[in-house]
Parts: sequence; structure tokens; C-alpha cells
Amino acid sequence: MNLNDTYSVRASGIQHGDVFTKPNVVRFILDEVGYVPEKDLSSVSIMEPSCGNGEFLMEIVHRLKLSSITFGFDLDDAYKRCVYASDIDAEKVAVCSKRISAAFPDIEHPETKITVEDYLLSNHKCVDIIVGNPPYIRYEEIPQDKLAVYKKFPTFYYRSDIFVPFFEKSLSELNQNGKHCFICSNRWMRNRYGKKLRRLIADYYNLEKVVNMESADAFLEKVLAYPAITLITNNSGRDRLLYTEVSDPTLLTKARYGVLPMPAGDDWSGVFNHQNKDILLIEDQGFKIGIGVATGADSIFISNELKGKIEEELLLPVINSKDLSGDVMFWPNRYMLNPYDINGKMVDLDLYPLAKAYLESHKVRLAARHKARKNPARWYATIDNISPNLKNSPKILLPDISANRYIFVDDGKYYPQHNVYYITGKSLRQLKILAAILMSEFARSQLSNLTNHMNGGYARWQSQYLRKLRVPDISLIPEELADKLLSCYEERDIAGINRHTDEAISRELSITAKKTANRAVPQQLSFAFDGM
Repeated sequence: MNLNDTYSVRASGIQHGDVFTKPNVVRFILDEVGYVPEKDLSSVSIMEPSCGNGEFLMEIVHRLKLSSITFGFDLDDAYKRCVYASDIDAEKVAVCSKRISAAFPDIEHPETKITVEDYLLSNHKCVDIIVGNPPYIRYEEIPQDKLAVYKKFPTFYYRSDIFVPFFEKSLSELNQNGKHCFICSNRWMRNRYGKKLRRLIADYYNLEKVVNMESADAFLEKVLAYPAITLITNNSGRDRLLYTEVSDPTLLTKARYGVLPMPAGDDWSGVFNHQNKDILLIEDQGFKIGIGVATGADSIFISNELKGKIEEELLLPVINSKDLSGDVMFWPNRYMLNPYDINGKMVDLDLYPLAKAYLESHKVRLAARHKARKNPARWYATIDNISPNLKNSPKILLPDISANRYIFVDDGKYYPQHNVYYITGKSLRQLKILAAILMSEFARSQLSNLTNHMNGGYARWQSQYLRKLRVPDISLIPEELADKLLSCYEERDIAGINRHTDEAISRELSITAKKTANRAVPQQLSFAFDGM
């Protein structure tokens, strides 16, 4: 059986999982793990678990040959003792073998160290170094028979990409103090499906270095891979990691690194968003963050043709992300049929004959939904309950993925749909001040560190990230400064917003510092008294 039939083919004609690495990136990774020809590599074991056409393997053997010349060992012997590679595709393994034979004639039968296999289902002895570019295959593209097996990996969580168990498997095959360096999608460091892999690494390994290459062209073809290079060692005890962002792979060796705290547990967002903890979270200030309604049948519950056909009492004007694009809010007279009363209970359809006739005309589809099958009496319920009071509340509206620079505040006209997040809970004035701050570079840079960017570089305004943003306490901003922020918000003056947000932060930190100093005085006096 040719194992390369396991995965389907992308629109480009290339198999899913096949994304090959540029040579300068390969060289950088091998430098990072210390596999350099200036060292005696005769006894350094190294593994490439998804070798593809041999970009890593060719450079590995090249360096091994240079080392053999310097230190006087036999290349063929060292290759057969210390180099390991595998790939699921027999054709690619054959290509690798031919390339090595052609470039390094001193190595006899190089194919003996390149195995055709599903690495995730294989067994190998532990090695000193593991490098590579694992396959990228989304959950939906993994064949069902394989999926059932891969789910046995403890880190294979939620809708995991196949590279997650590749991390787990390869990390488990490192010698003590061994080094592991992959170039791979950075999604696992932030997304839900990377939760268990994050905890595994935080608990048992050292994440020494992260090179974020999200905006770099790191591969031999154009792909939306959002890559990062991670250097991990099989030991523990460090409390800091090095972090940098590189937009050009040719500048990898010139990158300047910052120092971040070592991640712990399964939530690493605080590592990449290291704002002063004296600045409050949004919900700590009394605001509420939520997401718009999911109906489970938008084409039935939501339309711009419902008005006049359904009782007015059951209609709510709804707004979605498409209505908030290009820094313009445009509502196209779209309404949602709300089957709940003011207390959140299902309405009696006999009291609303127009709504009853309309919903019953769609009953087959509505009743077939999972929620309706669980409770047939509620066959016309929406997936999420609807609270009409939300429509009347002032609220910030944030499309999930948006290129907008402006952030909209609804004064109480619309009900948000499921692709719009909202912030409510205080006065319209306070919400506009918060919206201005969310437009600032201070907030945007936090969001950039917390979220994965989508195509085009747009961060995601999702509740899980909004709840981690730190902003100055709105209640502590002096009226004069608040007025300036509001004026800049209305004029869409980003420079002014940045300036006044920085001023608000400085004022708040100054107040906090004074309070801390004042609290320290009685404590010092108490110690002095105790010592008398």
C-alpha cells in the first residue's frame, strides 16, 4: 500500500500536509539545536519525523560530512548510527534516498535510515535532536479510521490539527536534555485545541525560544500557515523564554529577542500579553462581555422580509458583522423573529397567529435540529435564548474578524447576531470612552499578542480574548480627559486616542503607586514598634 493515499489533495494539487521549508529556515533551525559542523557530530543522534523531499535531511547530512572531515570519522558509519528519518509517502522517501546518494556517494544505501511509515504509529529509540516541519492536516481532513487512532494521543484535544500529536510523539522520543525544534503553525499556542499540548510542555519541558513568523514567507510555496519556530528542551526549571517576531526569513540570524516569563498550565495568553497587572480587566470594571444570538436556522428566524408578516411584538432588529464593515454601520432593515417573552419563556404561538403560521411552515426543518429533538415541545426555540432587554441596552459592537479601525457603539437600537461580540453594562458615555480605548494602540497591541491573526493580519475580537484585555479604569479618568477621549472618538482621531489613553494609564499607575506607598508606611511603623 502506498501510504501517500492517506490524505487528500489541496486545490494547488499538492497533498494535504505537504508544506516544504526554505533552506535558510532549515539552516537556522539546525543552528538553534546546535547541530553544526564545528562540533564533533559523530555520536549526535538526530531525527526528522516527516522528511518530505529532504530539505532538512540534506542539510543534516551535509553538516555531518563537514564534521567528519574536521574530526576524522567515517561519514557512512556516523550516518547509519545517528541519522533517522521517516515519511508516510514512499515516493518522497525514494526522492530523499536518491538525493543523498547523488550528493554523498560515500554513504551506501541511505534508504536504510529513511523509513516509510506513519510516524505517529511508529516506535523509535530516543535521540538527542528532533527537527522538522510536521504535516499540517486539519481535523476535517483526517480520515475517520486514522482519526480514531490519533485521538488516543492525550494531547489530541477538541478539533486538533495533526501536528499536535506530532509534537507529543516527537517530544516523547527526546533524550534527557535533548533539543526539539519545529517550524509549525503557531495556532496551538493560543487556540483551544492546543490546550493539552501547552500543559504537557509547560509541565515537563522547557520552551526556550519562540520565533513568531506569522507575517513571513517561510515556505517554498505560498500558504496560510501562520508559522513559528519553537525551541524546546527535555528538561525543566527555567523561568524565562526568548521571544521575537520576524517578517523576513533572511533576517532570522539578526533577530533581537525579548525575555518573557515561562508559560505555565494550559493558558499561555498571559505570557504574550504581559501588561501591568495594576491595569484592570474590562469585566472587573462592571462591564459585561457577550456574543450575539445563534438561532440554529438564521434563514428562517432572520430576514428583511419579516416586517409586516409577523406580529410586531415578536420582531427584533438584528445586526451582524457584514453590517459593520469598512468603518461604516449600515443596517439593512433586517429583523429576527423572537419566540421568547420578556421573562425568557417560550411564547404561546396561539396568541400570535401570523408567527404560528410562519413557523409551522418551516416546522420540519426546525424540529430536525438537535436542540428540538431533545425537547420536541420547544421545536421553535432558537439555539441561544434571547433577552429583548439587550436590544435596548447601549453596547459596544465588535465583529469577530474585522479590518475596521473604528469601533461602533449602539445606543440601544439593535440585537447582535452570533458573529458579533458586545460589551454592555454601563452608561453610553462610559461605553464610548471604553470604545475609544479599544481603538488605541495600547489595546490593539494586547489583542495582537493574545489572538491568532487571520488572513490579512486581522486579530479576532472574541470574548475569550476581550476578557483578558487590560484597560485603564474608566471611573478614575478625570472628566476633562474623558471629554478629550470622547471628542477623539467622535472625530475618529486615532493619534489623539493614543495620546489620551497613554495619559489615562500614566495617571492610574501613578495613583496606584501612591496607594501602595501609603499602605507601606503603617506596616513599616508597625515593624519598628514591634522591635522596640
